[in-house]
This record gives sequence, structure tokens and C-alpha cells, in this order.
Amino acid sequence: MFFATEIIQKKKLGHTNTREEIQFMVNSFTSGDLPEYQMAAWLMAIYFKSLNNEETSFLTDVMMHSGKMLDFSHLKRLAVDKHSTGGVGDKTTLIIAAIVAAAGVPIPLVAGRGLGHTGGTLDKLESIPGFNVRASTEDFQKQVAKIGTAIVGQTDEFCPADKKIYALRDVTSTIDSMPLICASIMSKKLALGAGAIVLDVKFGSGAFMKTQEEAFVLASMLTEIGKRAGRKMTAFITNMSQPLGRFIGNALEVGECLAVMSGKDFLGESRFEDTRELSLVLSAELIFLGGRAHHHDEAYKIAEGLLKDGSALRKFEELCAAQGGDLSRLKQSTNKYDVRAHRAGYIESLDTEKLGMAALSLGAGRLKVSDPVEPSAGFQIHAKISDAVKKGDLLFTLYGENTSKFEDAESMLLLATSISLQKPQSPSLIARRI
Repeated sequence: MFFATEIIQKKKLGHTNTREEIQFMVNSFTSGDLPEYQMAAWLMAIYFKSLNNEETSFLTDVMMHSGKMLDFSHLKRLAVDKHSTGGVGDKTTLIIAAIVAAAGVPIPLVAGRGLGHTGGTLDKLESIPGFNVRASTEDFQKQVAKIGTAIVGQTDEFCPADKKIYALRDVTSTIDSMPLICASIMSKKLALGAGAIVLDVKFGSGAFMKTQEEAFVLASMLTEIGKRAGRKMTAFITNMSQPLGRFIGNALEVGECLAVMSGKDFLGESRFEDTRELSLVLSAELIFLGGRAHHHDEAYKIAEGLLKDGSALRKFEELCAAQGGDLSRLKQSTNKYDVRAHRAGYIESLDTEKLGMAALSLGAGRLKVSDPVEPSAGFQIHAKISDAVKKGDLLFTLYGENTSKFEDAESMLLLATSISLQKPQSPSLIARRI
């Protein structure tokens, strides 16, 4: 017999909760037997007193088992999964799914929508006319078995405990608790049944974790949870002190991904080195963990070859067709507005969170889950950190159907861009591998 007040009191005093106590709290709350105020009290106790690694693993496991669990063990190769903590211009999932599946490694993916300054994979895919991100569990599994990948949204079947707890964390100011963050992320990843998971944990002005040290702590905790659950785990700590790639906005980012996979220009731009390199590094790790290569160098060469010979692009086209998407109808806005430099110098810094909010102001994102998204809204980045600019040079080009929003977005972009007379060092993309 358990009493919520005693479990809350234990955690409030900094003591360890047992697996059974954690199970009681989570399952009782999910079923509706435990009132919100008691769950909120427990979450606040966790916020201040934290959870140790074992407790965090217990919480993850209970949340993971609160709904349906998938199993891809019947496939010829180990299924793999990828998770990013989110950022501005973070579009690699589309490229990675195509490369890894083309390599013969199954990669089932459940993605999310953008909220606040960060973009969402589902929003990018839904900018492709007809693309359906809703699928039954059965259809999801069938598609992965048939073509090697599928990208869908989370349903109520998976981790209902996480969905209900997250909603309560959101209104009780307990979102930024490291153990609760880790349990939320990993419960969903583990429920998908992949045998190996690669994490892209970002830091910088456009990331949830602002410093490399914070990102390292999060990455270490996530990999520890995965290892305790018997999964192969790798985490990369990557830099989000400036946006990834050259385009921000849903249809624009799909266009950039297609350019990377085809080797062609997009809207006159061809400088996609960071998007391409991060996609290759993460894909190579997934190919290696999936047993397709004997070492990392071989896996990278496989990934690079699949990008160069068009296999990745063909696989992405197959993915789109399987989920109803028509790439021939992908629409880019014809409305353009140029933002130019007011002075000469070097791009010293880009406040990436503010850039993301500028994209949101154009209609490319949402503040609330219910907010509509304008698929063609966004902007192109012409100059990144350490690039030289002259007065009057292009900094950004804005796109979108609602041209009345252009001037406000211009002001936000200029405020987010710092130009100095001294050339700064260009930030490295990948800081560390765990």
C-alpha cells in the first residue's frame, strides 16, 4: 500500500524513491486516480531535490511502459533512431532518414512539431503537399519493413504518461529539471523499439542548453539511461550559436535538404557545408551502430557515397510517396524582401534564438500548439559568423505570403546580428562525441 504524501515527503527531504513508489505515482496519475496537485507537488520536489541515475532510469522505464511498445527485432538489421534536442534550421532528420534507409539500416522515426523559436520536423514534412504524418502503429511498422523508414507524429498510444506529465510540468514551472527532461526524451525513444540511438545535443544561443557544459551533462544522462535499458548509445554535442544551414522556414528547409541530396543549388545558394557534414556524421554513426560498417570511417564513406550517387534522394522520394507527399508541388513563396547591412565589417555573432523568433513572426512557427503555420514563410541567411560584409550587402532575404510582416522581421534580424571590425573565429560545428 502506497501513500502519495509519504512518497512526496521522501523526495522533499532528498531521499530516494523506489521503483515501486515511482511506478505508483506515474501510473496512478496517468489513470486519473492521483490528483494533479499531488503530482505537481512530487514534480516540484524532484525539481529541487533531483533524481539519481537509478531513479531517472526507473521513471523512464515506467513512462515508457505506460503505452504501446514497438518491436523491430524481426528485421534483418538492428533498427536505429536519432534524436535532436532542437535548434534553428535543424533539418538533418530528413537527410539522415534517407541516407540510413538507403544503406539498408531500418530507421523508424517519431518526430515533433516546432514550438517557440525552434522548428519541427513534422512542420517541414507537412509543407510538402499531401505528406501524411499520421499513421497507425501497424502501417508505421509495415512501411519501415518495406522501405526502411517512416516519419510520423507521436500518438496517444505511445507514452501517455509522458504527455500528461509534460502538460503538468508546463504549467507548474518544472520543465527545466534535468532528470524530468531525460525521462521525457528517453521514454519516447525507448518505446519505439530501436536497438541503437544517436543523440544530437545542441548548445548555444539557439539551443535549450546554452553552454557546452550543460549539453554535456544532458548528453551523459541520456546515454546512461539508454545504456541501462540495453541500447547502443552515442551522443554528439553540436554548436547552435548560429543556425544550421542557410534557410529557416519549413518549405525553405525542405528545399535545402533536397539541394544537399541532389547536389544542386537552391534559390541561388549552394553553401550547405554544415547541413551536409552534420547529416553525414550522424548518418555514419547510425550506419555503424546498425551493423552495416565495421568502423566509423567505412560508415562515413558509405553515407557519403549514398549522398553522391543519388541513392539518398531516391529514398527520400520513396519516403514521400509512401506517405502521400508530392514533391513536385512543393511551393516556395515568390514574395521577397532583402535585409542589408548598415555597416561594413565581419559578422561577429548571431543571436540564434532571436533569429528563430523572427522566423516565427513571419509565420514559420508557433507559440501555441494550436497556432497555424505558413509553410512558405522564412528567410535565407547570406552571411554567417566570421563572414566579411560591406555596407549594403545582403544579410537576409525574407519569404512569405504575408508581406506586412517583413519590416518587423527585418528589425528583429538586424537586432540579432552583430557586426564588428575584427574578424572572429568561425565556430566549430561538432564539439564532442560521447
